[in-house]
This record gives sequence, structure tokens and C-alpha cells, in this order.
Amino acid sequence: MSRPFLHDIDPVALDLGPVAIHWYGLMYVLGFFAAWWLGRRRIATGRWPEFAERQLEDLLFFGMVGVLLGGRLGYVIFYAFGDFLRDPLMIVRIQEGGMSFHGGLLGVIVALAIWARRHRIAVFDALDFAAPLVPIGLGLGRIGNFIGGELWGRPTELPWGVVFPRALGLSAEEARRLWEAGLLDQAARHPSQLYQAFLEGVVLFAVLWWFSRRRRPRSAVSGLFALLYGVFRFAVEFVREPDPQLGFVAFGWLTMGQVLSLPLIAVGAVLLVLAVPRPRKG
Repeated sequence: MSRPFLHDIDPVALDLGPVAIHWYGLMYVLGFFAAWWLGRRRIATGRWPEFAERQLEDLLFFGMVGVLLGGRLGYVIFYAFGDFLRDPLMIVRIQEGGMSFHGGLLGVIVALAIWARRHRIAVFDALDFAAPLVPIGLGLGRIGNFIGGELWGRPTELPWGVVFPRALGLSAEEARRLWEAGLLDQAARHPSQLYQAFLEGVVLFAVLWWFSRRRRPRSAVSGLFALLYGVFRFAVEFVREPDPQLGFVAFGWLTMGQVLSLPLIAVGAVLLVLAVPRPRKG
């Protein structure tokens, strides 16, 4: 019987003494670079004349601000509001971690709406253009979560289970010693970060990139993004450990991630239905 993998990856990519560059931060940078490169590819097709290449950097800057502000605010509101009430300054201590995808998505929508208004472009045109640029960054972010040994899954006996020292409250050295002694074989968990990286990154990107290669009705690409992300996130939450400060929020199995994904699924389905051309009567 194969033994589970021990997570023993240094989350610091580059230690410069007073400044440490973490892999998670590098994943953000790579995600924005991927969005810029893919955005240029979309503009080069000639189907987006309103998105002149010189405006792409402006759009991505707005999106970046939306992700960071929305992600942090969303985490505080959805997952740590009690901590915020006790310690309001925790909202600016981003080095302690804590970003919410759903908050980041709302932040991006608001930011792109402001950008679209400034450039006199329909909001859904901006969202449809940007949607296929996002999944690569999502996938890289989940890989960053895995490298950092955070947001782990629930216990599993599957052969690809991973022992996360932080889930056990152990240091890397303690975990290595116990793992080598065979005392942590029952502590394996789902690498749910990698499941999300595959679904939210690889699969979502492939589907959206293929779907958007042809001209689609307004809001169709955005709707497909919301629907698929919501379904993928809802499904993975069944093997992802609930946030410890919240636990299950209803029915003994529903997590906050699933609660926040349900509106996405509903909105995505509605947008897709509304995007379907209606035959004229008479």
C-alpha cells in the first residue's frame, strides 16, 4: 500500500532577507501576465475593435484593483466579520492571508463596470471580453494555495492523499519525523487545491476559450463563466475542509463556499437563457 505524500514545500520562493517573495504572490503576477497575453490574442482576432490594445493595460489595472480590494473585503465580510468587529485593522494586514474569490469577482465586476463607463462600452461587452482571461489566474492561485499548504481538503484514504502539517498544527520538522515513523499515514487529506486548479483553471479556461472563439450573444460568455465556476466550486466543496471559524453553515454539510456559489449558478443560468436569441413572432 502506497503511503500518502507529505506536504513539505517551502512557500517562500525567494528570501531576500527583510523581504520574502512567496509563491502565492508570484502566482498573482503570473495570472495577470497570462490575462494580458491572452487579452492581446483576443484583440488580434479583430472581433473586439472597441478594445484597442492600448486600453488593455488600463482594463487589467482596473481588474487587478477590483480583485485585490474585493477579495480582501469579501473575505472579511463572508468569513471573518466577527474578527473584523473585534480588530478593524485586520482588514489591512493582508500578509496574514485571507482572500475571497466571490468577493474578488464582485470587485472585478464593479471595476470593469467603471472602466466600461469611462470608455463608453457596454458592461457585458467588457465582462464577456475579460471572462476567458480569468481562469488561468484562478488555476495558478489554487496552485499557490497548494504550495502554501492552505485550504486543504477533508480526510481521505485515496492513494493520492496528502498530509498537510498545518492541518495538524505541526512544524515541518515535526511532521517529517512523524511521517518517516509511519505515524501520519491516517492523516491524509484531499489535495482539493489541485482539484480546483484543474476545474477552475484548466477546464474552465478550455471551455470558455473554445466557446468565445465564435461571436456569441451579449452576456453568454459571462453567463457560462458564472455557471461553470459555481458548479465546479460547489462540487469541490464536498471534499474541501470547511473554514474552521465557520464550519458547516446549514444542514450539517453546506459550506459558505457553496452558499456563495449558488447565486453564481443561478445568475449564470439566467444570463445564458437571456442570451439565447428569440424567434420573432408573426
